[in-house]
Amino acid sequence: MTLGPDRLSAAIDIAREELLSRRLRDAPYWEGRLSSSAVATSTAVMALSIAGFEEDRLLVERGAQWLTDTQNDDGSWGDTPDSPGNISATALSVAALTVAGVACAEALKRAQGWIETTVDGDVVRAIRHRYGDDRTFQAPILAACALADLVDWREVPTLPFELVALPRWLHGILKMRVVSYGLPALISVGALIFSKRGGDTPIRGLLRSLTLGRALGMLPRLQPESGGFLEAAPLTSFVAMSVAEVLDPDHVVVEGCLEFLRNTVREDGSWPIDTNLSVWVTTNSLLALRESGGIPAEVAEETYPWLRRRQLGFVHPFTGAAPGGWPWTHLPGGVPDADDTAGAVIEMVAADQGDAARAGIVWLGGLQNPDAGWPTFCQGRGDLPFDSSASDITAHVVRALTAAVEMDDPGAGEGYVARIMEANMRGAINRGFQYLEATQRQDGSWVPLWFGDQRVNSEANPVLGTARVLAAYGDCERRDDPHAQEGMRYLLRAQNEDGGWGGAVGVTTTIEQTALTVSALSRFVDEGEVREAVEHGAAYLIERVKDGTWTESAPIGLYFASLWYSEQLYPLAWTLEGLGRAREALKNE
Repeated sequence: MTLGPDRLSAAIDIAREELLSRRLRDAPYWEGRLSSSAVATSTAVMALSIAGFEEDRLLVERGAQWLTDTQNDDGSWGDTPDSPGNISATALSVAALTVAGVACAEALKRAQGWIETTVDGDVVRAIRHRYGDDRTFQAPILAACALADLVDWREVPTLPFELVALPRWLHGILKMRVVSYGLPALISVGALIFSKRGGDTPIRGLLRSLTLGRALGMLPRLQPESGGFLEAAPLTSFVAMSVAEVLDPDHVVVEGCLEFLRNTVREDGSWPIDTNLSVWVTTNSLLALRESGGIPAEVAEETYPWLRRRQLGFVHPFTGAAPGGWPWTHLPGGVPDADDTAGAVIEMVAADQGDAARAGIVWLGGLQNPDAGWPTFCQGRGDLPFDSSASDITAHVVRALTAAVEMDDPGAGEGYVARIMEANMRGAINRGFQYLEATQRQDGSWVPLWFGDQRVNSEANPVLGTARVLAAYGDCERRDDPHAQEGMRYLLRAQNEDGGWGGAVGVTTTIEQTALTVSALSRFVDEGEVREAVEHGAAYLIERVKDGTWTESAPIGLYFASLWYSEQLYPLAWTLEGLGRAREALKNE
């Protein structure tokens, strides 16, 4: 099949115009829009209900109404209105409607029927199974259920909040079962559980009694100016309901949390899982524009300085991360992470912002784990998901390091120091690829940490993960590597008859996965079969642009602790990136 260049260029023009129109009118960046969330809405309703301020009663009622309006036909709730039901969202929604005291008997009856049918009525066992050893969300969810008298407090696992009194470097050695970003939940929910059920042993009970005041005293210092911990309604709500129960609804931390919830509620009464992913969607949008014809001068002049100012210049209180990284949002609750820092470094290199790029790569260099991969937040802190190495993050980081190595920046320095810095980066890149080799699955795919597909039995997304890793092999001139070739063959096997890709072989096509796969394979078009796959995939995207369905987002994003979300800008930015790369790869045809 020959793909007409005029059709391709016409679709790119439409996509560019649409993406540019989504940049904020009164600010130089993209903000996007995350899907509304049953988990976020239910926890917010609970926090507002438990605090009990009359001024928030309307918010409680509207949130409860949104929950009943978006309940699935089978009685469950999913993480998004487009998601199948799961035990976490359903249990929290039941708890919220119970505590809210609104008239919703029919909704609760249907939900209880789903719980009885799906998990034999055993909420505790089902939630423990969902999260395994990770208590970061397991304990808060069960604590919320206990506050609604749905489970017994003795069934809620404790959280070792007393460990905050120890030096941070000991947390990893002691294998704390809470990830680094969960410190506010560790303290507040841990204190709540202790106040309701006591310590596991007399010694632990005594230790927790002695450290309770000190631990709770840390919360005001950890709370950002917005009041929202991580800018996330669930975490903020868990803190609010816990501190309101343990101390007082008028406590300064509760006051800040409630103000955040009041400021972030949507017109329909719901809350998103996080306020926004502004840094992340902005770097994705800039990349898409660069790959499809260039960034308009006025956009570059405004947006690159904005992105440069988002680089953090302080040690972060949550994770202890050094200065130099970027968070996912411009808002004060963000935490620096490897994925957003990698995306920002790539854009800083493109904009000739050498100082910012070098600070970013130094930050990334200090994050590489002993297994040679990169985690999300903290180096080697533990074996829980967001503190362990991940293939999609590692691939993004090696792309950023490679771009920085090739940066033409005389300000980088001369002589011995510059050569040492370059050697260190190249060494880190080589070790990163060793990690990718070791984590490739037998079928040739890689599984990402931050994305999934609800329609895959394992909820994994090997197509998207493999596409992100292949982008690194392509950008780092390793196309002939046997591991890259195996990954390429996996993607070819996973292509659907319509030309698109779902999250795995045989899974229904989505715009997001198709766009990223077209982008990745466009780096390998020297292979005849690959060229045909790219043409077929690009043709699918062109048809979706033509009929207007290309802007429909799917819940493929994974937020903290397996919370699903969709983001309206993903299909826009990634479609433009994919079509832009396809045009460049196929231009000689």
